[in-house]
Amino acid sequence: MTYPSRTLILPPQLTASARRLRTTALRRGLRVVEAAASAVSEGEAHAVHVHAGPTFADVVAPALGIALLEAPADWLARLPRALTQREVRAVPIGEAYRLRRPAFVKSPNDKGISALVYADGSRLPGPDAVDPATVVLVSDVMTFAVEYRLFLLDGAVHTASQYAEAGRLRLGPPTAAALAFGREVLAAAGDALPSAVVVDVGRDTEGRWAVIEANAAWASGCYEADPDRALDTVLRAAGPVTDLLPHDRAFVR
Repeated sequence: MTYPSRTLILPPQLTASARRLRTTALRRGLRVVEAAASAVSEGEAHAVHVHAGPTFADVVAPALGIALLEAPADWLARLPRALTQREVRAVPIGEAYRLRRPAFVKSPNDKGISALVYADGSRLPGPDAVDPATVVLVSDVMTFAVEYRLFLLDGAVHTASQYAEAGRLRLGPPTAAALAFGREVLAAAGDALPSAVVVDVGRDTEGRWAVIEANAAWASGCYEADPDRALDTVLRAAGPVTDLLPHDRAFVR
């Protein structure tokens, strides 16, 4: 599919993944603009898509009428235990301060709270740095043997890639089991996701499959996923407000 007169905005410093998407966008006829967020203005008449981290995208999107789609902050916490294999809660960080055990804590949709295993709640950023009402995801610690990124579009796994093994970066194709688990997740909880999003899944050392997290497609690396299909997902996930599907209105950042 080509996108004449469409522009993809990228930040000036590109990852290897972003360079793959840039090459794909140019081949498909998109205009690509690489600029600091402060340099992108409403004068970019056709700048209707963005692929960047949240800080950059949050500046660019309002100026250009771009709707950034993301999963609800508590989507992971609302999944059945059969899909997470661990307890996951979405709570204000003020409540998480009371943790007296190790837990994996992260911000739901950005990197405001670093995604780490914290020995207890006292190790989290304090109220002098973070509003105590800020929602975080708190989950049991789970070790994954292998991890995969699934690009989901219109209720299907559009493309995917392995990205880690034993906690280290290791790229490769998805397995049939990873794709099958992705379809299982979509069947159980896909209606509570936007039409374009990324979901990371993994298998632990005991062979159990679990959802790791959901991520905004417009801020996610594509690793070894098909770049054309990854770009399809990015363009839907960060496109013109005027092109929003009715289903997606509830998922605008």
